[in-house]
Amino acid sequence: MKTSLSVGKIMGIPIKLHITFLFILPVIAYFFAFSNVNIMGFPLGFGGVKSLLIKCVFGTLAAILFFGCILIHELGHSYVALRHQAKIKSITLLIFGGVASMEETPKDPGIECGIAIAGPLVSLLIGFLSGFIFFLLSYLNLFITLQTLFSILSFYNIMLAGFNILPAFPMDGGRVLRAFLATKMGYMDATKKAAGVGKAFAVFMGVLGFFLLPGGIWFLLIAFIIYIAASEEEKSTLVSVTLEGIRVKDLMTESVVTVSPEMSVSDFVDFMLKTKHMGYPVFDGSLLGIVTLNDVRKIPVENRISTRVKEIMTKNVIAVKPETSAVEALKLMARSNIGRLLVIKDNRVVGIVSRTDLIRSIQILQ
Repeated sequence: MKTSLSVGKIMGIPIKLHITFLFILPVIAYFFAFSNVNIMGFPLGFGGVKSLLIKCVFGTLAAILFFGCILIHELGHSYVALRHQAKIKSITLLIFGGVASMEETPKDPGIECGIAIAGPLVSLLIGFLSGFIFFLLSYLNLFITLQTLFSILSFYNIMLAGFNILPAFPMDGGRVLRAFLATKMGYMDATKKAAGVGKAFAVFMGVLGFFLLPGGIWFLLIAFIIYIAASEEEKSTLVSVTLEGIRVKDLMTESVVTVSPEMSVSDFVDFMLKTKHMGYPVFDGSLLGIVTLNDVRKIPVENRISTRVKEIMTKNVIAVKPETSAVEALKLMARSNIGRLLVIKDNRVVGIVSRTDLIRSIQILQ
């Protein structure tokens, strides 16, 4: 199921709206339209406006502009990343903000710190500029509705910057913390310590949210997301650090066992039991496809004698080159939801590498 809608590109980066964003946008718009909240002299809603139409229009405008500011926040990260030749796959706006997806996080502490701090600095700049316009309009006693609009943008952008700079890995502040720790110790150790701080912060926020229920539900949700994200980032870093410098050719099985497209599925099952592999290239003078246990499972047992391998095989073969990095091969398997990749050189199958090969290598090299 497709969960994100692509809406265009900025700086060559695809911009996507997650389905959760489409749900939260009207909620935020409603809050801005009908709220009478005022914090430290900052009006944060249009509840005092008499016209229902103006409330709804400016509430929606404020919500759209705020999420636009979140997009600019992520573009701040992306701009610095691109300056350091890091590749950005996409920026996605979600229920709790935005995410800029990099193909690989730079391991240079200075570069990571620069990328991480760029987003909060952009948000602070927007917050201060919006605040200046708010105070100017207030001083001149002009455009009350616009005053509230710029007050909302000022307050929430400063809050956004402050929240993101907290040392809760993998948020921006947590990445700054990891970059600092990486100057004192190994990158993996720095990641573990930063992730530990992030998890501790998530637990604290979760406990706080529990005592503030029902209003604390948002704290609980954010705490859950931070904890899971910190754990996943720690695992991802472990994989990339452990497999650094290792190529597919170092792990692949060179003696590739192939099957005929005319083999029955029943015979293929017997063949799998003997050779003890989970997937096989289908070969008949040239590569035709690949067949796996998952393909077999789709065929009822009573039909396996009459069904041929060529009828169930996957023809769109996903392959890599011997020089492909092991990390990229693992990512490709995850993206494609497959368990093995053929290794092809000069249009010839020279090997096969499986997820099991990669995981076993990680376990041995740790």
